[in-house]
Amino acid sequence: MCTVKIKFSYWLAYRTYSYTGKCILSAEGQTPIPDSVITFANLLQQNGYATAAFGKWGLGYITTSGDPNKKGFDLFYGYNCQTLAHNYYPDHLWNNHNRIDFAAKDSVYSADIIHQQALQYIKNSGGKPFFIYLPYTIPHGEVIVPHDSTYYYYIKKFNEQPVTEKRMYDGRPLGEYPHASFAAMVSRLDKYVGEIAKLVEEKGIANNTLIIFTSDNGPHREGGGDPEFFNSNGIYKGIKRDLYEGGIRVPFIAYWPGKIRSSVVDKPAALWDMYPTFLQMAGVPVKKKIDGISLVPTLFQTGNQKQHEYFYWEFHENDGRQAVLWGKWKAIKLAVTKVSNPAIELYDLDKDPQEINNIAAQNPEIVKKMGELFSKEHRYDPDWPLLFKETKK
Repeated sequence: MCTVKIKFSYWLAYRTYSYTGKCILSAEGQTPIPDSVITFANLLQQNGYATAAFGKWGLGYITTSGDPNKKGFDLFYGYNCQTLAHNYYPDHLWNNHNRIDFAAKDSVYSADIIHQQALQYIKNSGGKPFFIYLPYTIPHGEVIVPHDSTYYYYIKKFNEQPVTEKRMYDGRPLGEYPHASFAAMVSRLDKYVGEIAKLVEEKGIANNTLIIFTSDNGPHREGGGDPEFFNSNGIYKGIKRDLYEGGIRVPFIAYWPGKIRSSVVDKPAALWDMYPTFLQMAGVPVKKKIDGISLVPTLFQTGNQKQHEYFYWEFHENDGRQAVLWGKWKAIKLAVTKVSNPAIELYDLDKDPQEINNIAAQNPEIVKKMGELFSKEHRYDPDWPLLFKETKK
């Protein structure tokens, strides 16, 4: 068995999808994962791993079927609601089923206390193998950070002038220096990651610990984010909530001294591939048919890496979007909640990774194939019954 955790050193072109839950309670919590869903954390837990999650959950309020304690985590500390996780100075967080209230307003910067809880967990870990899930909430909307030396350093570095107009996010005022705030948030996350890597080394378990660092979507604009200023999506078109490459292509860095050699891999993978990857590393068989493919051959450069035939995404905000990646071909449909059978955009990512030239008209057979994949992969979901212009299948 190997101990599994979260950080970096090698790049993988990595694509993921966005999950948008609807609130099931007036206060907090999103649509819960059903009882029938068995997570890889459940299986690691059942096979001798200590398991913990620190940060943002958003997959079911406590005591529901999506409660993190029911989905494989011995310990959860943080927000269990995606909406409340946008506030970095909350009045409470959760420690399993215990609500941790903070007496004074703006007394606790949540990212700091969540990170400290994660460090303490690692410090207290014994000889038992562990898996830690660290869904940090920074950088994210709202763009706000403690006014420390790093924050003031970036104000000076950018020669940033204060924003004079009143700006609000979820009813809370945003700061005067959004660029400095965002950069300081990224620096804070970098510091967190470094502290975890250092602690793993100090405990003498670095040679038995895989650390993975990745993201769930492209750069964001809301809450003071400014992808254009930071060139956050590089050459790629789109940001968070887009299904162009800038919205769904994210960094994936895997670090394990002595086990993973430095390399750059330009093969697409997705977050659902982590399920069989972690289980294979832990020696736990995958008994049910799943969509993920183990990335063990890529991570450790052993054997042939099986590839996905294609990838499918859908996003239920902004009038609905769908996308398919099939080899070099990328197809996108927009406004699927408003228009019946919207036109398919088609791009050749080998020649046009920026998705500038829509070549659907020149490739009718490819468009037809993509249309078939869109129809095949979309599933009616009663939690979002009116989102797609279709009847229940």
